[in-house]
Amino acid sequence: MATSLPPQPPVTPALTAAELAAKHEAERKQKIIVTSIIAGIVLILVILGVAIFFLMQPGTPTDKIRDVFIIVVALESLVIGVALIVLVIQLASLINLIQNEVRPILNATNETVNTLRGTVEFLGENVVEPVVQLNGYLAGLRRMLELMGIKPK
Repeated sequence: MATSLPPQPPVTPALTAAELAAKHEAERKQKIIVTSIIAGIVLILVILGVAIFFLMQPGTPTDKIRDVFIIVVALESLVIGVALIVLVIQLASLINLIQNEVRPILNATNETVNTLRGTVEFLGENVVEPVVQLNGYLAGLRRMLELMGIKPK
């Protein structure tokens, strides 16, 4: 009865000093980025709160501020329109790339795989099967010789 060993955890290679330093540097940069994003969001919320506070004061020229925001929103919609046009152009070039370059590569790869499949099937039928049969016959002959009392060297 064979005893099976418990599964061993995969051995992870020890990190070199340079790899360890690079890992710590990447973690530090990630923490800085997350902290910066959180600080930016808090700053925007504070500015929004201060703006609302000052706009609620009596005598504030809200009509002029409204006009400025309307102009800003109009400019922002122009920028978004240009970004959408660029996005559509990039999408068209991506579709063109997929149709004219990636699809022929995939077709060639598929043809290669089919050729390899045929080659493997041919080798299996014409090389491997005869060798396996010969080994079977030789094993049978050896066993027959052993039963007859003739021991091979």
